[in-house]
Amino acid sequence: MPMSRPPGDTACIGLRAKTARAIAVVLAGSSASPQPVTRTEIVLATSANPPMFQPYHEVMDLPWDRATSAVRNAEQAIEAAASTGLKALLDDLGSRGFCVSRVGIVGAPERNLAAIASPHIRAHAAEGVLFRRVLQVAAESNHLPWVSFPEQGFEKLAAARLGLSIDAMQAHLADIGRAFGRPWRADQKAAAIAAWIGLADHGAV
Repeated sequence: MPMSRPPGDTACIGLRAKTARAIAVVLAGSSASPQPVTRTEIVLATSANPPMFQPYHEVMDLPWDRATSAVRNAEQAIEAAASTGLKALLDDLGSRGFCVSRVGIVGAPERNLAAIASPHIRAHAAEGVLFRRVLQVAAESNHLPWVSFPEQGFEKLAAARLGLSIDAMQAHLADIGRAFGRPWRADQKAAAIAAWIGLADHGAV
């Protein structure tokens, strides 16, 4: 659901990192009254290209040090896709008069991947970290400040950052979701909250 605003209006992008894609929600206005702008997905890879779609699964039987080397080309390709996808979103927003101030990213936290004994579990964990990290790289390559949030406990952390009760935050999220329409699932909500925190941080500067 696109929305036009006066030129230079501040917007923030929230990204929810997923396997091979990012759920993106853009909000504008202020943290007291965040307004829906648009939502989309940034595609980072498809199942037609397994080395990019699940790069660590492709090499999970290798020793960890060799696996990290083996996926480097795939990682670089995914980073490029993330940077290109984010730039396309920024260009679209700029053409509609929005000035994006920052990016909020929700995804897997950093982990000691080498310490995970199961190759399959380690592959899943490594890809969670990878698909969150490439969004940070994309923000930097597009000269945008970013902040990253862990998946676990994000709702409670966000309510505290916004100075709201969880119930009040959820009520406002429901209003934003009604404006956007379906789908409005946990991933879209997480991305919206990340953008909302960006508005709050911008207003605090």
